[in-house]
Amino acid sequence: MTKSLFESVTIGDLELKNRIAMAPLTRGRAGETRVPNELMAEYYAQRASAGLLISEATVVSAQGNGWIGSPGIYTEEMTAGWRQITERVKEAGGHIFLQMWHCGRASHSDFHDGLLPVSASAVKLNGDMIHTPLGKKEYEVPRPLTIEEIHATVDDYRTAALNAKEAGFSGIEVHSANGYLLNQFLDSKTNLRDDEYGGSPANKYRFLREVLAAVLEVWPSGRVGVRLSPNGVFNDMGSEDFRETYLYVIKELNKLDLGYVHIMDGLAFGFHEKGEAMSLSDFREHYDGVIIGNCGYSKDDAEQRIVEGTADIAAIGRPYISNPDLVERWQNDWPLAPYEDMSLWYTNEAEGYTDYPTYSA
Repeated sequence: MTKSLFESVTIGDLELKNRIAMAPLTRGRAGETRVPNELMAEYYAQRASAGLLISEATVVSAQGNGWIGSPGIYTEEMTAGWRQITERVKEAGGHIFLQMWHCGRASHSDFHDGLLPVSASAVKLNGDMIHTPLGKKEYEVPRPLTIEEIHATVDDYRTAALNAKEAGFSGIEVHSANGYLLNQFLDSKTNLRDDEYGGSPANKYRFLREVLAAVLEVWPSGRVGVRLSPNGVFNDMGSEDFRETYLYVIKELNKLDLGYVHIMDGLAFGFHEKGEAMSLSDFREHYDGVIIGNCGYSKDDAEQRIVEGTADIAAIGRPYISNPDLVERWQNDWPLAPYEDMSLWYTNEAEGYTDYPTYSA
């Protein structure tokens, strides 16, 4: 039987009502306290017709901060703030996973009382300037994490996983993509270490492996996902040995019986700067579980991935900004509302966030 975007799918023991996920979208509405709030609860509840909501990237510790107004999950107040959001989503018939985040070198000392951001190695992010609490600044050369600090960060992920369960999430997604800390350990461009966390694919994967072992002490494997960006150049990433690295990683993840692996799709993205991109089919060959595909999909792109079987779920990002009822619009072939006004994406206001209407003929 041909699969459809609009039929149910199971991840772990959780049945989703359709195969459309709302991708993580950083929107900066948590303010200076980083405590999730009622405005955010309304935003997520409006979009609960998605089979799965994946929360905006949420920092697991103060050290992980690197984006103005992004939420955290490392205090009681943050946990309580998220609880009001998960309750609203459940009332609306949805499921939401928490995406767990540490920015690593994609941060600035302005976020850390003058202390340098951390990474796998002292490799500066070359790219656009970063917005800090004190204005736009150049990126800095990060400080490599010590082995003891790596172990402490693993503990931060474990604590965040406990807080996510307390907050009422349906599951968690470990963010190991898009040039953030765990991705900085996976890629040889940013990982120049000569200890047990650098060099071979197994060593570069070690940090992610230990994080997953920690969160799997808290959550059943079917309620845990991982996000990867094998072809990523965002945040100045991209390594010549990316294919070797990510084939190793996907084979290791296949042993864990996870809920899903969420992959930035190279076929949609284009081509890796060091060679031909990896597509979802490269990962399907080695991964038996649920794959979420993501990268600028149109409805036709999403349907193609589901029908051909390279993905089981399609994650949609920016169209969800202005289309809270995206599932209904796609299912009924209604036009999508545009989302061109980027000036409203990262404010503290409801405008450009919760004020987009559902479709009306």
